[in-house]
Amino acid sequence: MLRRGGQVRDLRDAVVRPLVLDEARLIARIVTRDLRAFEQLYRIYHPRLSRFLTNMLRRSQLVEEAVDDTLMVVWKRPEAYNGESKVSTWIFAIAYRTALKALRDQDEPVGTDAADEQSSEDPGPEQQLMAGQIRSRLFRGLEALSAEQRSVLVLTYFHDLPYNEIARIVDCPVDTVKTRVFHGRRRLRALLQGDPGAGP
Repeated sequence: MLRRGGQVRDLRDAVVRPLVLDEARLIARIVTRDLRAFEQLYRIYHPRLSRFLTNMLRRSQLVEEAVDDTLMVVWKRPEAYNGESKVSTWIFAIAYRTALKALRDQDEPVGTDAADEQSSEDPGPEQQLMAGQIRSRLFRGLEALSAEQRSVLVLTYFHDLPYNEIARIVDCPVDTVKTRVFHGRRRLRALLQGDPGAGP
């Protein structure tokens, strides 16, 4: 008899596996310059990449440019996908490298305007204000982390990716991902509790 966790995992696999195959087929069609396949992949990944890159870059203009740059790589070099990982892992790895380049290239400090743009539609103005303040504090805390720590926390908690997939995206060993998550969480917790001198 299967335990509940096993049943959930089997159900998730039954849903995810066909999607992974469909995305691999889309990439194969993009290799043949099939614009419809690219448009379909674009619709799937634009919102996911926007969420990931917003948490990495924090400026809407940089986010849009990074999303476009990432998807342009997919369009121009789809044959670079070798099938050794999921399509999502490959695309997020491109987005991660694009974000790191954008962070290196930017000349002005990152603001929190993207956090303000993402206000939720909670019923009351007081709840909206409180949610906005919490979100702003969280994003300010994320900004204080290194890009390496921020990226693994975002991929872990905002995108619910397993460590082995994150390791492929950021191109480092799984143990390094675990260490970055551990130190990133500890530092973020200290920053949110008002300890600006929290260590790395």
